[in-house]
Amino acid sequence: MTDYKTIKQLHSLEKTSNADFTSVFILKRKSVKTTKTGNPYLNLEFGDSTGKFMTNVFVNSTAYMTLEDLSEGCLLKTTAAINYYNGQFSPEIKTVTLYSFEQASEDGTIGQLTEVPPESESVLWGYLKEGIESIQHTELKATVENVIYNHEAHFKSSSAAISMHHAYRNGLLEHTVHMLRSARALLPIYQEVDYDLAVSGIILHDIGKLEEYEGDFSVQTTRIGVLQGHVVLGYKIVRKAAIMAKLSEDLTERLEHIILSHQGEKEWGAAAMAATPEAVFVSMVDNLDARMGMIQRTLRNAPEGAEFSEYLPGLKTKLLLTPPQK
Repeated sequence: MTDYKTIKQLHSLEKTSNADFTSVFILKRKSVKTTKTGNPYLNLEFGDSTGKFMTNVFVNSTAYMTLEDLSEGCLLKTTAAINYYNGQFSPEIKTVTLYSFEQASEDGTIGQLTEVPPESESVLWGYLKEGIESIQHTELKATVENVIYNHEAHFKSSSAAISMHHAYRNGLLEHTVHMLRSARALLPIYQEVDYDLAVSGIILHDIGKLEEYEGDFSVQTTRIGVLQGHVVLGYKIVRKAAIMAKLSEDLTERLEHIILSHQGEKEWGAAAMAATPEAVFVSMVDNLDARMGMIQRTLRNAPEGAEFSEYLPGLKTKLLLTPPQK
């Protein structure tokens, strides 16, 4: 095991120290921008299992030429100095060296690069299977099984997003299971919501993300993801499975409606506004878990002793990190 510091550990260092450090990060995002004087610079996002940060590398930096030729998703051994810009952690990058997956595996660094949920994949998968088994309607259950078990490996490993919520390996599985747990606790309160339809919709609501995203260390949007988006892609996958399972026209239409409306608002990507009890229920549970997922991830990656997180775009605010004093 190396002594390379994680992003969480770096956050805990004295902000004004300007101390040098060496770490291994994933190059998550890279874009070329231009200064007011017309000079190019690189806007970069680095990440590991404990967090991420943005920083700029200017054309006069020794790291600029190396970074200019590297692709998103690569591993980089990085030397840098502690720095903050507008209150945000933004290290001054000094040198970068391409780091191989084999090197990271051999020295144990790989364990601090790949973020995964607190619960293991096997535990999450076991609960998802239990949720599928709880569906009583034969054709609805067959529809769900057709989709999930034909995409099992991909569904287990996939991220739920690029950056907003559950944006890490097993994130889609975690998000779906957390929604399923919440739904099964809430459904007895809302007798108007059909259990089988709601649970089926929850398990399948984000299935289009399997085609919308690709990549292991750095998740990218696919060509078809850009052109159609996961709502439409999910609708197509579910419709095909429903036809194969001989699901009735009414239930197929209702299940498709959950997929098409689960984003909640058209400006958020919904193809239709939720217009059935089950669709409203699923969209609300989805929104709840997306926001709570942001909170859970922020809390577990928070630097020791910090009072507030950095600004969270998904919540449109910083998060108070300290627990209630009772």
